Amino acid sequence: MIYMKFRCLYLLLILFTFFGCQSRQPFHARLTIGVVSFGENEQLEEQYGELKGYLEKELNSIVEFEPTYNERQAVAQINTKAWDLVFASSGLAAIATKQSTYIPILPLEGGLNNRSIFVVAQDSPLKKLSELKGKEVALGQPGSATGYYFPLLNLYGLTLAKIRLAATPKQALEWIAEGEVAAAAMSLEQYNRYRTIVSGNRFRVLYQDTHSVPSGSILVSTSLPQIEQEALYNVLSSAPPMIPASVGYIANAEVPSYEELIKVIEKVIPITDNLQKQPVMLYEQPAEVPSQNDEK
Repeated sequence: MIYMKFRCLYLLLILFTFFGCQSRQPFHARLTIGVVSFGENEQLEEQYGELKGYLEKELNSIVEFEPTYNERQAVAQINTKAWDLVFASSGLAAIATKQSTYIPILPLEGGLNNRSIFVVAQDSPLKKLSELKGKEVALGQPGSATGYYFPLLNLYGLTLAKIRLAATPKQALEWIAEGEVAAAAMSLEQYNRYRTIVSGNRFRVLYQDTHSVPSGSILVSTSLPQIEQEALYNVLSSAPPMIPASVGYIANAEVPSYEELIKVIEKVIPITDNLQKQPVMLYEQPAEVPSQNDEK
């Protein structure tokens, strides 16, 4: 009788062990997470440390964290599907969604701080956006909704002296402080974060865009099998509260729609070829009609 009880307990232990192993999320040996760092690699690696450890434990996989300097470099990584998981700003998420290379699975924190703005020096005589005509202006990198696409939409129709693409929001503010540009575009959140870092200089907001900018998303690569995509969603959405809080995503929430942002991107893309010219004409120019002499 005692033997039978021990035998039953032994069989139950085997079954629990078996099903416990089966419940562990199936995943391949290595997972790569991409994020834009603006050069703040050490801070971000520390910020994402708990998430990294959590994913390694839950997925039984090696997790590599790959920060990239700015959105331009991130677009290159997204285009080649170099990352399995991406913590993407709205612009990067819209591009990846449009190309169908990645799927948004959970939203990042956002809100009004995602609004696109133009910044000038505190003592600048400029009062309105149209006064940037004939001036030098700094934009962010391609891939940034608030630093590149929405600002181009705001400037549509103007002719500027020159456009410079800042590698980071901090560099854009430094250019304003040094008098190299009259204004710079970035998000309200980036402005609030970096304006105190550029010491000894004061800035003000010249213009705030009225468009609602969708929040960013956690993206999963379509190169991963569907079962692994689902595993990532399940693990991230069921993470302990301190994990989403530490890296800024919202568990169990719907991802935003990027359709309107994609329309903005498609509208301004035709004028991006003009950005290297001086002066910079931010409108579509009519195609040249060949003369009769050209046709002969």
